Amino acid sequence: MFILLKKVKAQYNKYSVFLDRLKVIYEAMDQKYKEAADYYGFHCQGCHDNCCLTRFYHYTLLEYFYILEGYNTLRPGRQIETRNRALEVCRKTDEADEKGIKARLMCPLNFDDMCILYSYRPMICRLHGIPHELQREGQNVIHSPGCDVFTEQNREKSYFRFDRTPFYIKMAELENKLKCAAGINQKLKMTVAQMLI
Repeated sequence: MFILLKKVKAQYNKYSVFLDRLKVIYEAMDQKYKEAADYYGFHCQGCHDNCCLTRFYHYTLLEYFYILEGYNTLRPGRQIETRNRALEVCRKTDEADEKGIKARLMCPLNFDDMCILYSYRPMICRLHGIPHELQREGQNVIHSPGCDVFTEQNREKSYFRFDRTPFYIKMAELENKLKCAAGINQKLKMTVAQMLI
């Protein structure tokens, strides 16, 4: 898979039309998240349960290319520093996995408690923290809670309907079109650190 990605990565600029469509989806996602966050009065300002320490996996070529687009906006020195951090995170993650221990390592894009590619962040980074629901075809609605900090702060507030389903559907449709154009049919599963190396 990584060999195939390397070949596609060299030509990712030709897929910019898909990234333009992704930006539109992200804008709608960000707006809905903001509505929910405003309703709850919940706005991340950094916390003891920093989600940037969580090992999130990302499953789309779209997000991979979008991270690359953001990475290419960084000055060369910051690119090198970020890539070195990503290599270190991957090394420590592999070591922890070999020992069977859980590793909580800071995302290599987090500098001084801020994401240096915030506007390019993947979907889960945009949606994490707020309670939500997901409707899978032929199944009951799945409700998921917010993060621990959210739960501590919002025990009394009634649920604001935050349905992720339309965003997942639009992302899946666009991802399928991009994979078809790129000639990729394998599934992706990568952390941000893996994307950066």
